[in-house]
Amino acid sequence: MVAFEYFPAFIIAPVSCILAFGGIVEKAFVEQGEITAGHRMKVTLSCDHRAVDGATGAQFLQSFKEMLEDPVRLLI
Repeated sequence: MVAFEYFPAFIIAPVSCILAFGGIVEKAFVEQGEITAGHRMKVTLSCDHRAVDGATGAQFLQSFKEMLEDPVRLLI
């Protein structure tokens, strides 16, 4: 298996959206003024703008991010 940090997905008709996942990598980031290590994963949503508005796609990605960060919400 090849690990990719970023993966752009290309849309082929009749598909209107494709969600692509990159590999999980450990990175340093700033949280509340302190540098800490954590795991990051890049997710890409490719949309055919004739079928899906870009703002709607961005809202979906935001909701998806929140669910990944707090998976207990899926059980409620």
